[in-house]
Amino acid sequence: MQRIHGSDPDTLVVEEVGLCQGLARIDIAVINGSVHGYELKSERDTLDRLPAQLGAYSQALEFVTVVAAKKHLAELKTIIPPWWGIWVASQKGQVMTLTNKRAARPNPQLSALALAQFLWRDEVLQFLVERRMDSGLKSKSRQQLWDKLAANATLEELSDLVRKTLKARGASWRSAPKQELDGDLHPLSSMS
Repeated sequence: MQRIHGSDPDTLVVEEVGLCQGLARIDIAVINGSVHGYELKSERDTLDRLPAQLGAYSQALEFVTVVAAKKHLAELKTIIPPWWGIWVASQKGQVMTLTNKRAARPNPQLSALALAQFLWRDEVLQFLVERRMDSGLKSKSRQQLWDKLAANATLEELSDLVRKTLKARGASWRSAPKQELDGDLHPLSSMS
């Protein structure tokens, strides 16, 4: 992904991103005009965990693409939703080739709460303060703040907020301070 997006200043590529409060991790997240998750399945991997990961990916990611060895292609088509993309990876010597077998389409199952959970407590509170929706919330837990945000923002607003916020964190977002006012860790701290 770095080869494809590395020179784009409006794109952030992050590995091992936790979703839905640690329910699953996507191998690579590309954050630009959308949050596109890429799950990698090599020749040595099995697809055993994919059905369990499917729910979190389908709640939190705007697009999902599985990049897999050819041996997984038939089974993948029986497991993943039709809106997920499929790339087949093959290697000859030192050359890796990716073949697009099915283009990813927009996620029809996106969850407002799963999107809100990408954000740290102070980021959610800032959004709510700016919209004067923070009355009585400053001492609430981050879960209560996520619930309030998810209930009071459209999916479009949330998607835009998440993309802008994650990109603003930049490359150091995974090593940000872990303290929260309510004592909770930020969503990705346990995934590092």
